[in-house]
Order: sequence, then structure tokens, then C-alpha cells
Amino acid sequence: MASSPGEKARSRVRASVVGGNLSRPPVMADVARLAGVSHQTVSRVLNEHPNVRPLTRDRVLSAIRELAYRPNAAARTLVTRRTHTLGVITADTMLYGPTSMLYGFERAAHDAYFVSVASLPALDRRSMLDAVDRFLGQGIEGIIVIATHDTAVAALAHVPAEVPLVAVGCGSRASVTSVAIDNTAGAAAATRYLLSLGHETVYHLAGPPVHLDARERVEGWRRALREAGAPEPAVLAGDWSASSGYELGRQLAAEPGLTAIFCGNDTMALGVMRALAERGLRVPGDVSIVGFDDVPEAGFFLPPLTTVRQDFGEVGRLALSTLVDRMSGAIPSGPRVRVAPELIVRASAAGPH
Repeated sequence: MASSPGEKARSRVRASVVGGNLSRPPVMADVARLAGVSHQTVSRVLNEHPNVRPLTRDRVLSAIRELAYRPNAAARTLVTRRTHTLGVITADTMLYGPTSMLYGFERAAHDAYFVSVASLPALDRRSMLDAVDRFLGQGIEGIIVIATHDTAVAALAHVPAEVPLVAVGCGSRASVTSVAIDNTAGAAAATRYLLSLGHETVYHLAGPPVHLDARERVEGWRRALREAGAPEPAVLAGDWSASSGYELGRQLAAEPGLTAIFCGNDTMALGVMRALAERGLRVPGDVSIVGFDDVPEAGFFLPPLTTVRQDFGEVGRLALSTLVDRMSGAIPSGPRVRVAPELIVRASAAGPH
């Protein structure tokens, strides 16, 4: 059976491009010739235009795969005026929470957006506004700010309201659109769990007071104690590190009525566990411990750590969907989205003996 002129033309394109005779990467015109359609039809398929017949769309997509064609991002930006790029402003830190928030957002945005990150030594007013200006100059379509410090949240108030922006990790009282773990609820759940095991009270080793997460965890711990009518010990504040947990754990080990500790993060809990072991106190035989974060290593502590899990993947997904809504104008500035944490029960807490 004789080939049609169109099929012969497609064969010639296939031979030259797929066969490796083309001395340049394939372009849209090559896709159009191979699929037997116009340049405009290929453009409509790439931009997911609805007015393309299914058979035509399949032919174009097949040609794209066969040629290993990749659209020119710069050219598409000139036509659509969209960069498909989002910006993230974060403090320069290796702390588990902020880095996990960044990772969760990058994973959520991976399929639809490029992500550009500005990691700053400090998130004060000047550095925040400078980063926003640089991003806007680069055509960034929307901005995520990982704002775990009170100074960062204060700086957000100076960003123009028309900038599509969502804050994450900023506590529950920020006046901007935000997505955050419900730290207060998580801390209260951890404290109530220890009280339910029969402990008269629960000591708390908190993070730095300048961190909004730390303050909200203190609030949740205190609320649970007051609701139970339990004594309220003085708060000890560390710096999120295992070494600060160790030093403060040595202080706590001298408390005569100590039977339970809620730690503001898992890393400090690790330091506390060592300090108690050096004093001859068993976990959970003598002292029960609950952490916060559920770091990947928490299940391998000795004993495995009971802790509060933060779902950073869900934070990333909600931050992305909220930012897209802000970019489209579907929602105004202001809504606050909360992600419920989960108490993960392992072996580091038990009833008092």
C-alpha cells in the first residue's frame, strides 16, 4: 500500500532527527513536521489548550517523546509572561524543622514549578525586603517564607500586600497568609499522654524563646498541666541542640520529684537521655521522655523515642496550594492553615514506678 505524502514527510523528519543526522536539538517545527500538524497545534498541546482533538494530541505527544523534545523555557516565558518559578526565603540554618519545611515544599512544587531559594543570615526587615525585591526582579510568581523567628514574622508586615506570599512555620498568630504545624495542640497531646500514664506533673525542656515553635509548645504544655490541675514546674530553655539537652538534663536529674519530661525537640531529648543515663536513671523505668519532631533517627534511640510527628510533606502541599490560590487571586491575604501533628508512641514513656 502506497504511503501518503504526509507520511513520507514524517518519515523524512524521523530519519533526520531520530536517526541522529540533525546537528541541533529538536525544535517545535520538527515536532510539527513529524506529527503532521501545524506549529500552532503543537503549541496548543504544550499549553494544554482544550480545543485539540484527542487523536491529534496523541500524535503530537508521540512525536515529542520520539524526538525527546524539550520546550524552550525562555521562549515560553516571553509568550505567556509566566516563569513557573517560585521563591523561598529562609534563614541560613540546618535545624530539622526549617530544612524539612523547605524540602517538603520543593517536593510538592517539583512537577509544576522551579524553586529558587534565598538563604539569609538573618530574616530582619531589610534582608526580607531585599530578597523580595530580587525575586520580583527575576519574575518569581509567588514567595514562600519560612518564618520561625519572631523577627521574621515582624518583617513580613512590611512586604507589600499585593505580593503573593505564604509564610510557613510562623506560629498561629501571624497576620499574613500562613501554613503551620499546630504546635500548641501537639505539645498538649504529649503532656496529656504523660499525665495519663500516672505522672503527677511533667517537666518541660523548651527551645529558644525567640522561636515561635518553642513558645507555642510551652503554651500547649502549660495548658495541659492547668487543665489537669497538675503542678507547673519552671521551664528550662535550650537551643535545640543535643548538647543543651545534655546540660539541662543534668540539672533536671537532680530534681527529687522528676518522673516525666516533655522535650521541645527530639535532638534535645537525645541529650537528656544521656544525662539521665550518666546519673544512673533509666528511661522509662525512672524517667519518661517524650520529644517533638519525629526525626528519622527517633525510632533508633535507646529506648526508641515517643514523640510528636510533624507532617512536613503535608505542610509543603498545603503551602503550595495556598500560594497558587494567592497567585490567582482566588483567596485574599490572611487565611491561616493549621496542620495537626500526630503523637507517635514508642518505648521511652511509661507509668511511674
